Amino acid sequence: MSEKELSGVIPVYKARDWTSFDVVAKLRGILHIRRIGHGGTLDPMAEGVLPVFVGKATKACDVLPDRLKEYTAGFRFGITTDTQDITGEVIRQSSLKPDAEEIAKVLPNYVGHIKQVPPMYSAVKVGGKKLYELAREGRTIEREARDIVVHGINIMNYDRYAAQGMMHIICEKGTYVRTLINDIGAELGCGGTMTSLVRTYSSGLAVKQCMRIEEIAMRVINEGAESVVMPVDKCFGEYEEVRLDGRLTGLYKNGVKLRAEQVGLGADDEAERRVYGDGGEFLGIGRMMDGEFRSIKNFYG
Repeated sequence: MSEKELSGVIPVYKARDWTSFDVVAKLRGILHIRRIGHGGTLDPMAEGVLPVFVGKATKACDVLPDRLKEYTAGFRFGITTDTQDITGEVIRQSSLKPDAEEIAKVLPNYVGHIKQVPPMYSAVKVGGKKLYELAREGRTIEREARDIVVHGINIMNYDRYAAQGMMHIICEKGTYVRTLINDIGAELGCGGTMTSLVRTYSSGLAVKQCMRIEEIAMRVINEGAESVVMPVDKCFGEYEEVRLDGRLTGLYKNGVKLRAEQVGLGADDEAERRVYGDGGEFLGIGRMMDGEFRSIKNFYG
């Protein structure tokens, strides 16, 4: 099937020890298509939801509404590592084993609009160089705390004897879950490290919708490439929609800026919208700007 004919999003379940690039490379071989991109990188240790875009849907990569994320993370108290996860070198240990009540008391400090110092082993750039590159050189530098938003942390299956358990986190883009665990452990006085991470929601896709690479390969063989691709507007479900009639569809496609009353919005309503043309065709993402409704990203043509 040609790249022109196939377009949309593939909800992939990325396996542990795969990089996001590994997934893209494998799908290029399965689909025989070059134009593929992913939304929301997952570290090799992590697994779970990875949206992969095919054909003209790759335009979505830079406009995804990927603010909201959900994770299930394993944690262990009593050890601190240089990477803040179990793959790193242990740099501190403690025999303290906090109970559930002690943990519950500190969790509110990590929910809401909070500050977080990005870990040294991260892709954050400082002075034009990624932090993990500096870390691999044995260097540790001062990092500025960044604003993040955590909507909730729920502890599950905590075993005090083993000082380990699972937690469910709802947060926004830019949050490092391993740093949350590290910081919670530090406040408890025992240290903490992340032992596993599964992303269960991202960019409008839930983990139950996702397919592993092996399943994708079999479905493509048995049912065709279309069977694994979802319409790209599924990733923009959190946006309200604007429906255009035949005349306005033509104007919009020709780059004409529409008046607020033509699209049924207030002039000061600048929230992004899914835009559909006459007949239900998904045209792209638009918003009011300076009193006019304009296209932000087109997906037609």
